[in-house]
Amino acid sequence: MTNPLLATPSGKTRARALGIPFDGLPGANNAITDVPGVEVGFCTLIEGEGGPLVVGEGPVRTGVTAILPCGKARPGAPVWAGQHSLNGNGELTGSWWIEEAGKADGPITITNTHSCGVARDATIEWLHKFADSYGDGPSWGLPVAGETYDGWLNDINGFHVTREHVFEAINNAAGGALEEGSVGGGTGMMLYGHKGGSGTASRQVGYEGSAYTVGAFVQANFGLRSQLTIGGIPMAEHLPGPEPYASDTGSIIAIVATDAPIISHQCKRLTRRISLGVGKGGSISGHGSGDIFMAFTTAGSEALDSHDPIVKIDMIPDHLLDPFFEAVIQAVDEAIMNVLAVSEEMVGIDNHRAEALDRERLVATLKKFGRYREPPGL
Repeated sequence: MTNPLLATPSGKTRARALGIPFDGLPGANNAITDVPGVEVGFCTLIEGEGGPLVVGEGPVRTGVTAILPCGKARPGAPVWAGQHSLNGNGELTGSWWIEEAGKADGPITITNTHSCGVARDATIEWLHKFADSYGDGPSWGLPVAGETYDGWLNDINGFHVTREHVFEAINNAAGGALEEGSVGGGTGMMLYGHKGGSGTASRQVGYEGSAYTVGAFVQANFGLRSQLTIGGIPMAEHLPGPEPYASDTGSIIAIVATDAPIISHQCKRLTRRISLGVGKGGSISGHGSGDIFMAFTTAGSEALDSHDPIVKIDMIPDHLLDPFFEAVIQAVDEAIMNVLAVSEEMVGIDNHRAEALDRERLVATLKKFGRYREPPGL
């Protein structure tokens, strides 16, 4: 049986298996789905060999990711939520309503930049057809859809993502271990000059005799090879190779989930700590990068559903949130490293080549500087 801490369900090597040192205690699958009730689904579109771009015909390297905070059992359920923009060259629909009301409703989708509207609209249609109720009325919703740009590998102006693909991603949502790398919305992405994509990780937090989980999911498409830092080691001279972009023009959408009893302003506080997790890998959040983050909790949503004139809310006091801040930073950092670890080489439009991380060279470098950590079970 595959150890989910070390490999994806298909057997791809995760970051821990390469000896990258991480702090904190992961959940059973080291995934956002370790938060009870959270489900994730993908629709992956890979069509055509690498070669000349023919707009509308490919090559196609894209897809859709769907995150259901309360799973398909409660697809339209509201959850306490917060959002934060580290650098705003990107899009996260529904952000203003999260900022205003402190909640989000329904599936969260992530895709490529020019398909974000399709994902948002199709989510409303899916909710209308398959959820008993959603949003603040029987036919009103502002779902969350995020994007990062995959136009260096994908025929992005061919508009290959359709409502059916969004439906497929939502319908595929499930708990348990997740695939990573070139899946779903992350299919055509770049990361620190290497192949980028989708990644996830989680941390367990003990608090007053209870165990809570913090999970992170990233669609990582940012950074320059010259910036990459792994295990505290600047990797530019140790992992040389081509630099596809002249400047940091990518993006990252990061979603954090927890089952801890917190409310909206505290979710927003968690999103700010995502920035520190992203920064551990060397990112400067460049001018051309859309680094936009969201956090939600599955705890206490019944208060958001209540029509009582006064509701009671359980919450952890703000001054005791530090262990959850730390868990966010750790999970986001590992989720990004998992993207690098699992992603394989991809050739896209105009024969643009996204190189895989040189895993052997990375392991040798970690050992050289005393940063290698023996993977559990190996």
